[in-house]
Amino acid sequence: METRRPTPDELLQQVQAHEESQARGRLKVFLGYSSGVGKSFRMFDEGRRRKERGQDVVIGAMQPKTSDEIAEVIQKLEIVPLRYVEERPVMDVPALIRRHPRVCLVDGLAYDNPAGSPNASRWQDVRDLLAAGISVITTINIQYIAELSERVEQLTGKHVEQTVPRSFLDQADEIVVVDAPPDTAPANSETTAGEDTARARMLSALREIALLLAADVVDHQLEAYLRRNGLSATFGAQERILVCVTPRANARPMIESGRRNADRFHGELIVAYVQQPTLRPEDQAALDAHLAVAHEVNARVEILEGDEAVESILAFAREHGVTQIFVGHSLERGWLRRIRGSHVDRIIRGADGMDVRVFPH
Repeated sequence: METRRPTPDELLQQVQAHEESQARGRLKVFLGYSSGVGKSFRMFDEGRRRKERGQDVVIGAMQPKTSDEIAEVIQKLEIVPLRYVEERPVMDVPALIRRHPRVCLVDGLAYDNPAGSPNASRWQDVRDLLAAGISVITTINIQYIAELSERVEQLTGKHVEQTVPRSFLDQADEIVVVDAPPDTAPANSETTAGEDTARARMLSALREIALLLAADVVDHQLEAYLRRNGLSATFGAQERILVCVTPRANARPMIESGRRNADRFHGELIVAYVQQPTLRPEDQAALDAHLAVAHEVNARVEILEGDEAVESILAFAREHGVTQIFVGHSLERGWLRRIRGSHVDRIIRGADGMDVRVFPH
């Protein structure tokens, strides 16, 4: 296949993106899904280890109160003092830029600055440090991410005002979900088993939100890399799920599962069937019902043509960059199928580089 040559504008964008990535500091985020999971200690301990390896590391901001464990670690690190605006402490960005360490540790990314500060929020201070070429390691809980705060509030019942836009987290070069058992209140004999179960379910849901966010950030990193290297025109990072339906397929579970997977990975859902020259009225009605389900979930519907159904499906999947194929599989076994192999067997053998998920019916 011939590769299209990039235009002068595309080449300029690649060069500019490369230069920006070289000049900008790197951003690493320790992401917590609940208070007390240990993200602050992880950040400061990494700073200590980096300093021991010879890197120039300073603390730019920390929480007003720290645990004894954290206090012991930060004794080994340089702290750039906070400055005060209207008697409230804020990170001293000008002093940090003059000091220009290799790495700056910033605890509590979602703090708001007092009126009269150059920036309204601490995450904007961090943005200025990154633009100055200083790498930053920072911490945040998912409840303080603007686009997630309402969803987290529904789970926890806790409302927050100070937030960081999701777009800033998408710029992270590395994101680490601190996956440790959160601190809990002292054991209480009045706590019921039902309350313990509800809390466990809540933490599980919060953990899933954090893991999905981290996965999305990794996707953004890959897309940025592809753009910098001029690969975005020929390679894609998006999940594309192809659900193959026939009149006799149990299509609704396949299509709904495909929709959930596509939403989870911000991908595309395609529902396809191979055109048949003649269909009995009852088969056509069943197929129309399947396609109605596809339209319900906003799937893209494709009608494929070809004398060989398997080859038509595989050719479409290769041409459109499909990453997952969902197919139905009858449990009936005839002598011809045992000799030639089922359609599903042939799809699995031919789906090089694609995942195949089989739904029995």
